[in-house]
Amino acid sequence: MSALPPIAATLYVAIGGAVGAAVRYSLGRGMTAMAGPRVMDAFPWATLTANVAGSLAMGVLVGWLARQGDGGESWRLLLGVGLLGGFTTFSSFSIEMLGLIERGQAGLAMIYAAVSVAAGLGALYLGLIGIRATA
Repeated sequence: MSALPPIAATLYVAIGGAVGAAVRYSLGRGMTAMAGPRVMDAFPWATLTANVAGSLAMGVLVGWLARQGDGGESWRLLLGVGLLGGFTTFSSFSIEMLGLIERGQAGLAMIYAAVSVAAGLGALYLGLIGIRATA
């Protein structure tokens, strides 16, 4: 595998991330326009859709990249890290979880999942109460 220069790798990720974030934003707006704000406010349908679609796309991408062998690094950075990372970080989480499970580390995968969810929620809450305390 030939390594990309760091600036090129960063640009691949940045371009893919910008497109992925725009697609994610458009998905939410489009679903709200179709289903209405009342439906979309009752349950996080857009986030669920992005997470599932992003995970499916990550699976397809990883499988395709495995068939390509060497030379897929720019596609991995552009589409996997950038586009899908900007669309949903859940797809990255999913591929990391599956990697642990496939390596026979199911217990570690469950710890990773539990810590990710608990620490993420905890950190969000701490940030929120920290800002609220300064108001």
